[in-house]
Amino acid sequence: MNKVVETILAHRSVRKFENRPLTKEQIETIVRCAQAGSTSSYVQAFSIIGVTDYKKKKQLAEIAGNQMYVADCGHLFVFCADLHRHEVIGEMEKSDVIPSIESTEKFMVSVIDATIAAQNAALAAESMGLGICYIGGIRNDLNAVNEILDIPSRVIPLFGMVVGYPVKINQQKPRLPLEHVYSENGYQQNESEYINQLEDYNKTVQEYYIKRTNGKRNDTWTSQVAKTFEKQSRMYMQDYVKNQGLNKR
Repeated sequence: MNKVVETILAHRSVRKFENRPLTKEQIETIVRCAQAGSTSSYVQAFSIIGVTDYKKKKQLAEIAGNQMYVADCGHLFVFCADLHRHEVIGEMEKSDVIPSIESTEKFMVSVIDATIAAQNAALAAESMGLGICYIGGIRNDLNAVNEILDIPSRVIPLFGMVVGYPVKINQQKPRLPLEHVYSENGYQQNESEYINQLEDYNKTVQEYYIKRTNGKRNDTWTSQVAKTFEKQSRMYMQDYVKNQGLNKR
């Protein structure tokens, strides 16, 4: 097994960091690695905002559910789906690009481009001995994030990523079994087999929590996911995205 594969398979989220900022060289290397990711039709429809101002980091930490490691980390990156520059390109080239920019397809392209870039950044950081954690909690109030980070139209902050020197690394959470995620030549349609796989996975997750918490927690994965989906969180998102001038047609 090579070093890249080892790094990928060793991933776990880190939520406690040393009081030690990343160097300019580390930050630039991580961003360059993000840029090296695949991009649909070479459109490069993403931007990355590095947040170094502690007041802004603290505001974002509060929005994310008072997750203070958002403020107390080596560096905070915010990954954005970005079609603003493509609107500018339309003006430069005197081309009618707005119908495409406002389409669901180009919205998906921008989200996919940003996500690919972020995963490249995560892998780069972890290969440097750093820890990372994705911060979806900034989507709790994207209108506030817009104000804090001066976000223009056609841009959506998708998630943050905290990066730094780990103080504590938790045990790795077990993932779904490969055969549940991967199928060949079509989607798996055998529902009884599908449910059996989920029930087996529930036992694995339950054992993980019992061991990690000395019996204080024993919930299953499906119960967690059901509760998550019952919450109907961030239901403002459709209106927000359209107000940003994306996914309108």
